[in-house]
Amino acid sequence: MASIGTVWASIWPLLIAIFFFGVIIFIHELGHFTFAKIFKVRVNEFAIGMGPVLFKFNKGETQYSIRLFPIGGYVSMEGEDEESDDNAAFNKKPAWQRAIILCAGAVLNLVLGLVLMGIIIATSEGDIGVPKIAQFIGENPQSQAHGLQVGDKIKAINGNKVYTTYDINFFMMRDKDAIMDFTVEREGEIVQLRSVKFETQDIEGMKVVIYDFKILGVEKTFGTVLKYAMLDSLSIARMVWLSLFDIVTFQFSLNDLSGPIGTMEIIADTASQATKTDYTGLLTIMAFITINVGVFNLLPLPALDGGRLFFVIVEAIRRKPIPQKYEAFVHGIGIVLLLTLMVVITFNDIIKLFKG
Repeated sequence: MASIGTVWASIWPLLIAIFFFGVIIFIHELGHFTFAKIFKVRVNEFAIGMGPVLFKFNKGETQYSIRLFPIGGYVSMEGEDEESDDNAAFNKKPAWQRAIILCAGAVLNLVLGLVLMGIIIATSEGDIGVPKIAQFIGENPQSQAHGLQVGDKIKAINGNKVYTTYDINFFMMRDKDAIMDFTVEREGEIVQLRSVKFETQDIEGMKVVIYDFKILGVEKTFGTVLKYAMLDSLSIARMVWLSLFDIVTFQFSLNDLSGPIGTMEIIADTASQATKTDYTGLLTIMAFITINVGVFNLLPLPALDGGRLFFVIVEAIRRKPIPQKYEAFVHGIGIVLLLTLMVVITFNDIIKLFKG
């Protein structure tokens, strides 16, 4: 019995990770599917997962399937990747309808992120943290010695606007030398503080900034929960954009990237640490991932929803569609590059998994 319990203790966090990842994928594809149906586009298949089919059934014109590998999904529409004379084909619909269908998946991911942030804020203990200094920690806090004061509302760090505590954490973590420029609002006036210094600590080979202040909390009401759920969601979306910029400018190494395996490992680890009464960490990870998926899919890159949307916008401006063969060629190259990157990142995830 003990061995069964041990095995189950190892398996259930992974099952939760697969379930949560599947929910994010399902919501994304449901967005495409719903608006395709609204605009009477023929949907040939609605699939969750990739690879060989585990389970499938047909209803009307659409095949619904669950596939072996829980690393993605798709909605296959008639005329999406090929020419079709079917009046219900994707390529026969007006540009504005196609644009909505393409955006719908990412938008639903962002909406899910907003809902999750609202739940996290509403159910977490204590007040809602806001970017305002409530007190300092320790006998000789460095940041106070370099100009910060109790009551300062943090408006910007290193020129980046701050709206939430997520922004404070992200921009302080992103800093290289723990010496930062702060813009604060103090007694109704904007004050610029140059070279505010923080102490650091080496943790597993990484230099980590030590926070020497605590932030203020505001009371939870329907209005404050809604306000900060929206602000937190926007902050996370901005983190995705800035992190992508850091990646393409080589601020991060390959070891800092995670694919589906690494992502599910993170969810599983968080799930195993969650208690029956506190799933805040798990919901936070899920919110970060679904917002990440939403933002990333809207990037104007080949094979992504944003790349397809780019061609629709160009068509609307030109008032003439780009030949299908050229668009298919661009998306084909994009798929090859994305799959190559996915293989490299997945291989790296596996190596880190065994090393861990």
